[in-house]
Amino acid sequence: MKKTVIILMLMSMAAAAMFSCQNKQEESGGEQAGATAAQPSGPGGLAAVKNENSQQDVVKVAVGSPDHSTLVAALTAAELVDDMSNPGPFTVFAPTNAAFDKLPAGTVENLLKPENKAQLADILQHHVTLPAIDAPLLQDGQSLGMADGKRATIHIKDGATYIEDAKIIATIRASNGIVHVVDGVVVPK
Repeated sequence: MKKTVIILMLMSMAAAAMFSCQNKQEESGGEQAGATAAQPSGPGGLAAVKNENSQQDVVKVAVGSPDHSTLVAALTAAELVDDMSNPGPFTVFAPTNAAFDKLPAGTVENLLKPENKAQLADILQHHVTLPAIDAPLLQDGQSLGMADGKRATIHIKDGATYIEDAKIIATIRASNGIVHVVDGVVVPK
């Protein structure tokens, strides 16, 4: 009986301590060492967490690249930023701004319209697969199941690696996967 009372007292003290810490964290804005709360200008979630001390996730890699502003705008319009900030591990084939420029005139502007959000999301999800696959592991003829439920094929031509017709021009490791920068938009068939 005495042991039960002691255990209950310890559990109560632990719960009170956790509640106290939680209240202090909420009062201080939930900030922890190395991480700061994001500005309240957009949606919450993992994408809103700023952490200067850790490796960037795939979204922050794109946000930090001036060559991927169109991709970031598309991810935002399709409301996929939080999804791509999750733990993954993802393989992302990230088209550059120049890759989007290769599309017929007006295509990007049309896809960014709110009424085309589902179509845009489908195209963007066709650039993502699981798990994280480093470039040397991609094989000629390999078929990848993409996040949109469709498949895309890897090709090796003259020592370069392609996903469909988009050439991988760089690879960047992220905290939640691998970003393969590509020179074309991979449109689902």
